[in-house]
Amino acid sequence: MITISGPHGTGKSTYARALAEALGLRYVYAGELFRDLARERGMSLEEFSRIAANAPAIDTLIDERTKAEAKQGRVVIDAQLSAWMVKDLADVKVLIVASDEERFRRIAEREGISVQEAEKQTIAREEIQKQRYKKYYGIDVNDLSIYDLKIDTGRYPLEKAKSVVIESVRQFLKERESNAQRHEIG
Repeated sequence: MITISGPHGTGKSTYARALAEALGLRYVYAGELFRDLARERGMSLEEFSRIAANAPAIDTLIDERTKAEAKQGRVVIDAQLSAWMVKDLADVKVLIVASDEERFRRIAEREGISVQEAEKQTIAREEIQKQRYKKYYGIDVNDLSIYDLKIDTGRYPLEKAKSVVIESVRQFLKERESNAQRHEIG
């Protein structure tokens, strides 16, 4: 099982789907459930994030689904807190990053809004999430020590970045398996 996490606009969903396809794994996107809940209520992600900040039941619902999917195995889980939710169940925990400028540009393009609006909404949303994750889980999103791999997708064109992510994960898993075999022998 592989977790893919990262700030909004880094392309984590694009890379998680590509990774799942390349490795023949299922793909689970916890953020889609959050977006569906916002849409069902006729709210923007920013508005719904504010409500979720005071409604732990929303997080609990998403967490339970994430953990259930992880336990089934053979899956790439695309979620902000997936590395923390599944911890040692994961074979590899990947953090996808990109510069703020690149993230805001991607979000603006995806959502059909200005870069300035994307920046405003994203900063507000991420600050609310940061506080919520600290309050409910005791997680500091700036602590990256839980991740096995950190990949900056803003450095490459899309197809090259996909290859970098896929090959980095393959190599990590291969080395991990090789190390495990050495420990069994020794």
